[in-house]
Amino acid sequence: MGTGRAMRVRRRLSAVLPVVVPVLLLAGCESAPPAGPRLLFADDFAGSALAAERWVTCYDWNVAGCTNAGNHEQQWYLPEQVRVRDGQAILTAARRPTTGSDGVAYPWVSGMLSTGRPSWSGRPRFTFTYGRVEAELRLPREPFSFPAFWLMPAAKRTPPELDVVELIGLDGLARATVHWTGPDGRPDAETHASPERDWAGRFHRFTLDWRPDRVTWSIDGEQVFAVTDRAHVPHEPMEVLFTLAMGYPEPVPDSVTGAEMRIRAVRVWER
Repeated sequence: MGTGRAMRVRRRLSAVLPVVVPVLLLAGCESAPPAGPRLLFADDFAGSALAAERWVTCYDWNVAGCTNAGNHEQQWYLPEQVRVRDGQAILTAARRPTTGSDGVAYPWVSGMLSTGRPSWSGRPRFTFTYGRVEAELRLPREPFSFPAFWLMPAAKRTPPELDVVELIGLDGLARATVHWTGPDGRPDAETHASPERDWAGRFHRFTLDWRPDRVTWSIDGEQVFAVTDRAHVPHEPMEVLFTLAMGYPEPVPDSVTGAEMRIRAVRVWER
């Protein structure tokens, strides 16, 4: 949402839920996939650098960095805020004033990963329609940090959207959400909030099973939410994203100087 054009085509429902922009796709897993499905995408973050054929580190509508202006977030995403170490991709937010290529001054820099486009006119690194996506995550709990694992359409607009997990605000609830466009043309959403766990203390496995007639969400192998109305289920190619936004829905307190989101074992299987 850095440009006027992008803001026109990428709008998302907000209230407790954030306004969104382009998409991303991922999965991680300690367990084996169910018998039969073909593995479409995988990354264990071996080595010391991102696989450029799999990931980009910004949304496609900004240059020299990016942000989601639709949420009025406080961070400017930069590639150097993503590093690979010990089989993990680490997204790091730091309180460092930066002026984005959109001319706006941001108090934070942070990192994101997407299987989307490297530029507005480019091609997505990876998309899929229906399947199982999974990732193991350690999520920050600093006040008004906003970590998210989600799917966004390759069609340069939202909704639809599938949020595998988001931590929003201060309550520590893990929110799973489906976004769609209603018959009146307005965006709508259904969400479920799972009770707080030790999100920052250890890795947890977040799984989304996306089928033509239903979507189910699981945490550490336990189903926590399901949507069975076909009209609410996306039916188009989606990208996978991991984002560590800051300052949503309120500014980060001055006492907070950094936050970190860790990702490992990302997998996507066909349905």
